[in-house]
Amino acid sequence: MHKQPALVLPGSVQMRIKSSQNNTVERLSQTKSMVLPDPDTLQKPINRHRRNQSQDNIDGSVGLQTVLKGEYLNKAKIAEGGKKLRKNWTSTWVVLCSNQLLFYKESKQEAVANLKPGGKADGVDLCGALIEWTTEKSSRKNVIQITTLTGQEFLLQADHFPTICKWHDALKKAVDSLSSGAGSKSCGRVALNRSNSTECLPRPTCEATKPKPKETKSDHRRSIMFKLNYSASDSADKNGVKNRLKKFISRRPSMKTLQEKGLIKDRVFGCHMLTLCERERTTVPRFVKLCVDEVEKRGLEADGIYRVSGNLAVIQKLRFLVDQEEELDLGDSQWEDIHVITGALKMFFRELPEPLFPFRFFDLFVEATKIKEPTQKVQAMKKLIHQLPKPNHNTMKLLFHHLRRVLTKSKKNLMSTQGVSIVFGPTLMWPEFESGNMEVNMVYQNQIVECILIDCVEIFGPAGM
Repeated sequence: MHKQPALVLPGSVQMRIKSSQNNTVERLSQTKSMVLPDPDTLQKPINRHRRNQSQDNIDGSVGLQTVLKGEYLNKAKIAEGGKKLRKNWTSTWVVLCSNQLLFYKESKQEAVANLKPGGKADGVDLCGALIEWTTEKSSRKNVIQITTLTGQEFLLQADHFPTICKWHDALKKAVDSLSSGAGSKSCGRVALNRSNSTECLPRPTCEATKPKPKETKSDHRRSIMFKLNYSASDSADKNGVKNRLKKFISRRPSMKTLQEKGLIKDRVFGCHMLTLCERERTTVPRFVKLCVDEVEKRGLEADGIYRVSGNLAVIQKLRFLVDQEEELDLGDSQWEDIHVITGALKMFFRELPEPLFPFRFFDLFVEATKIKEPTQKVQAMKKLIHQLPKPNHNTMKLLFHHLRRVLTKSKKNLMSTQGVSIVFGPTLMWPEFESGNMEVNMVYQNQIVECILIDCVEIFGPAGM
């Protein structure tokens, strides 16, 4: 019996096709649901009202709160992933946001006006970053160094000290706020991926990167540990060399332990005045007394005393013996040249971490020396000197009375009050930060020393009291 073909309506065919497609899509969606998406790859909602978008977002940093508005600073990148780079200073438009420091080739206003690609910024993540002043990485003044968790190192510099100081404080505040938890969400996004693996390493948090309070590592040791922790390559760790080196550095005895065991002795040169006098249980460093006594014994009439330089190699030898606390006899024949002793004395004062005239008194002495009326000027100087810490005051008294005795022999040693002031002005005092004109500061330094020399008895009283 002939079987009639079933009638198939076009609409039902479309429904079956559509239902099969829906099933396929549903299966695919179920399959995809097993994959955890990366939060960074989630698609952001599209804002269709483009006219409401700010033109300031040309760098793509939408949603970042601006902490410090843009300003031109000098920038140099000196390291990438722990690898040193050649230093190349460039003028850069810098903007500080809530958790990033942005560098532009030009200001945002210029980028918007010119519609150039240079408006795109290079962002630096500040989470866990280290912000510090530096004088070793550049010969320029007013330089701060930024070291990130990924091993990037930047230098920022401005000719005007208040400007760079403002940025330093703002950066420190931003990093501290991120470390305290305000920016922990963004900190958690820092991930270190192996180049030869698809595995994602555990993501460090701000708390993990904060140094523990009990650890008291030196700056040098912390720098080495930082480079070992964030090295760009893991190829050197095949045999565990890096791990063993890290353990060795972390277990090294501290400077304090070595000093207690007598392996390292406390220095005299470069030691803070208060620390040295406390260690020697005196108010005037022993080495200063020895030098002053020896110069007064056989050097008051020496031509150009304190102005003529001694042999630097012999001065360094004397310095080494003093630091090693060796028995010192300045009357020995190897110290026959009196200019070696005066040179060592000047070196001692120059290498003080804080000068004999403490930093906080520098501007006060400058203001005092500007007073026109002589009596008022001397009284202002006397008042400031009597406010100094006792070791500074007593050492200054001994030294200036000694220099007065040098000036009593000026006909033979050819040293005048002005000549002694030129030598000891920059030796005894200098500002903490060279924010002003060096030549102007030097003039004030010389004038202050000269004023104290002239009125030494009025300011300090008679010698020996």
